[in-house]
Amino acid sequence: MLDELKDQLKEALIDLDEERFSKVLKELLSAGEEPWSIILGPMSEAMEEIGKLYEEGEYFIAEMLVAADIFKKALKEMKIEEMESDSSLGVVVIGTVKGDVHDIGKSLVSTMLRAAGFKVIDLGVDVDADKFIEAVKEYDADIVAMSALLTTTRNYMKVVIDRLKEENLRDRVKVLIGGLSTTKEFANEIGADGWGKNAIDGVEVAKKLVGFS
Repeated sequence: MLDELKDQLKEALIDLDEERFSKVLKELLSAGEEPWSIILGPMSEAMEEIGKLYEEGEYFIAEMLVAADIFKKALKEMKIEEMESDSSLGVVVIGTVKGDVHDIGKSLVSTMLRAAGFKVIDLGVDVDADKFIEAVKEYDADIVAMSALLTTTRNYMKVVIDRLKEENLRDRVKVLIGGLSTTKEFANEIGADGWGKNAIDGVEVAKKLVGFS
């Protein structure tokens, strides 16, 4: 029964059917399924599939934004912010870099990092270097995580890394990057410490960067 509902939830999110998704989500929660299990299971699997559809040209930005909206509403309904973990793994400052307003991947990674045991400071989208620097200082961050969907904005990640060096903060934080426009090679090129090919991989890399894996 639960497995069937999870499959239905995944399918509804991939199909961007908000009404059906909301109905199945309520059924899963009523059946006693834990919110984190839903997020890390069918919801994450659906978002990975949606990402593939985008890469293959089946889905476009409009569909990505609809999926992100459905995902965020689900998090709100499940009161995820109130269930933040004990933050035993460290502090992550995360944001989509300046010039880029895409939120979907970054929000998924933020949620999964919280589930894994990190304290997450989500700076949102279109985040400039000053805001990253301020947050690193204020929250004594262990990791700076940056996302970029567009190839035209990914180079700003290097600007942030250079600023961290100027502020003598680079040695104290690890830099993790991700997003559809990024690659492992690009991460190496700009001097990042890690790259996540997707949300699940990004969390595993984050754990390794702080010595938990």
